[in-house]
Amino acid sequence: MEKEFLTINEVSEYLAIKKSTLYFHVKSGAIPHYRIGWLIRFKKHDVDQWMAGNKKEIIDLKKMSIKTLGKANNPKLEISSLVKKTIDEEKRKRYTPNHGRSDQVEGLRKEVKHGTL
Repeated sequence: MEKEFLTINEVSEYLAIKKSTLYFHVKSGAIPHYRIGWLIRFKKHDVDQWMAGNKKEIIDLKKMSIKTLGKANNPKLEISSLVKKTIDEEKRKRYTPNHGRSDQVEGLRKEVKHGTL
């Protein structure tokens, strides 16, 4: 009969990773686990699903480069219009309509005690 819950040591051995790495994933909440006081337990099914979720697909560089170059050779894509659009967006972020108006600056034209500016 297979055990339903596994210990840190058993999961560490099952996944072939260090216990310290497993503790890190437990502490960060990345791996599903159960805590009973100080004891940490895992369900094998949950661990298998967690591993499946961490699977990284192999990237075909040839297909990726063709896809990227295809986008770059698109006649609808004009570099000058992209550059102009980017510059305009950056200007809007930095420019305010009241920029340079003295009445918007605090501390100017305040009178001193004897009535002069």
